[in-house]
Amino acid sequence: MKIFFGGNFIEKEKLEEAGIDYPIKLEYYKIINEDELTKGNKAKYGIKIVKTEYLKGDKNIEDKTIEYLSSNEEKVDKILKILKVNEVTPVCVQDVISDISKSFM
Repeated sequence: MKIFFGGNFIEKEKLEEAGIDYPIKLEYYKIINEDELTKGNKAKYGIKIVKTEYLKGDKNIEDKTIEYLSSNEEKVDKILKILKVNEVTPVCVQDVISDISKSFM
């Protein structure tokens, strides 16, 4: 099951600094792996990030899912908040998770 955690558009000023002239939306989801629930195990939580680039007359969608991140829902919520605040994209999420997991996983 996928639950929407939050989303935002990257600020126009940041995009202009990077030479990007089209809007980019980031969405963050919490994944609840229900297959673990049916086995009688504690739920395993994961995350999904979706990046949508709104190009002229088209859109490009990129996503990354990490299915089994933690059994602790609070930790996954904290990670999602960090990812959202820092506008982490699917391309670099794995590196960011590695860095922050050292501090509270």
